[in-house]
Amino acid sequence: MDLPPPLQQHRWLAQWLGEWTFEAVAKGPPGRPDERCGGREHVRPLGDLWVVCEGRGAMPGGGEAATLMTVGFDPARGRFVGTWCGSMMTHLWIYDGALDPGGRILTLAARGPSFTGEGMAEYRDAIEVVSGDERVLTSSVQDADGTWQPFMTARYRRER
Repeated sequence: MDLPPPLQQHRWLAQWLGEWTFEAVAKGPPGRPDERCGGREHVRPLGDLWVVCEGRGAMPGGGEAATLMTVGFDPARGRFVGTWCGSMMTHLWIYDGALDPGGRILTLAARGPSFTGEGMAEYRDAIEVVSGDERVLTSSVQDADGTWQPFMTARYRRER
């Protein structure tokens, strides 16, 4: 079986490869201050078609967490696809997304448990490549009225 050749979208993901540190700010509960945390992330290729992002660090509110994200591009659908899971929860997040017209921001949509603990909600992670050594992740949840509310921002800086 011939392997599919990497496309421009696969090469775009390759800019994430390497060792990163991150600092995150999560919105605190109403009436409480925002919470800060940080950690490290190792991003490696899985062949020429996928990236695997393995993170470890402090969680807002305390405790350690490990995370695993996969992202690739599905030419048949013309969409970026992937998954995210973390040691702090049982839900497997399934991503579907696209690049902005400028080719700097990848927005990945997912459906997951609501912050209220009742039912499911729509989420999106917007990953902006600021430079070769910096990217920013902004996570948002959709309110009942359809507006998107950011709840966490993480700034990644390349170590090597």
